[in-house]
Amino acid sequence: MNNMEKRNQTTFPGFLLLGLTEDPKLQPVLVSLFFSIYLVTILGNLLIILISISDAHLHTPMYLFISNLSLNDICLSTSTIPKMLVNINENSQSITYKGCLTQMSFVLIFCGMENCLLAVMAYDRYIAICHPLRYTVIMEPCFCVLLILLSLLISVVDSLMHILMVLRLSFCTHLELSNFFCELPQILKLACSDTLVDNILIYLSACIFTGIPISGIVFSYVHIISSILRMSSSEGKHKAFTTCGSHLSVVSLFYGTAFGVYITSIIMDSSRKTAVASVMYTVVPQMLNPFIYSLRNRDMKEAMRKFFSHLASFL
Repeated sequence: MNNMEKRNQTTFPGFLLLGLTEDPKLQPVLVSLFFSIYLVTILGNLLIILISISDAHLHTPMYLFISNLSLNDICLSTSTIPKMLVNINENSQSITYKGCLTQMSFVLIFCGMENCLLAVMAYDRYIAICHPLRYTVIMEPCFCVLLILLSLLISVVDSLMHILMVLRLSFCTHLELSNFFCELPQILKLACSDTLVDNILIYLSACIFTGIPISGIVFSYVHIISSILRMSSSEGKHKAFTTCGSHLSVVSLFYGTAFGVYITSIIMDSSRKTAVASVMYTVVPQMLNPFIYSLRNRDMKEAMRKFFSHLASFL
């Protein structure tokens, strides 16, 4: 470990998370709002997981992936919101250097995992609709678990690369982050040392680890739509569109908000407005995903009805 890394880890005090606003009158509102969002996110995604496990009809690859997406959403929300609530409650804005790197690594891992899982789910729908007779052969349990583990491995490797690059940086006196969590681009803006290599790595990893999953999703849905249009049965078309509708909604929500944050960071001079935009991809999709899958998926709605019916009879 070189002297720069030692200085960062021993004498560097950490960062200040300025949050979404410094207005003391709005702090209680933010606590109530984000605590409610966090509670809904946890309970909603836990419900999806419990229903997928308890109902034998949902023991299929599609619901295995949905359950893992829900678990990932819980982890992503837990990486950011609790620290924000603690800081507001304690009237503190500080986060240690190690704490910031830890939070940033988890955010990168779970955002990357969500990205990969959405691509895997698109592939699952592609096989189910375009190759239905081979579906059970291709999407066997071991292969599905392998896809999930591969997604996790890719996400961890991507996160580790960024963290190792950040460790080589030195920071000066300006330690304020205009966000409610440690976000990689804002960390790089505070560095005194050269960040050219870090910025190149961000763009390269975005092209590879985001571009490939998006290309896979587009490829899958081009073939899916083509197969649906060739179906002669209107009932079959409706069922296929219903099956894919919830996933398409989640994909649009996740990538739409992430793209919106990217555009906002370019056209807006105010970093505080960029922080508000960051909420849209780190908080909002994770809260809405359970509602999308429960309201737009007929099998999930039926399983949910049975679950609550059994729960009511038990109580």
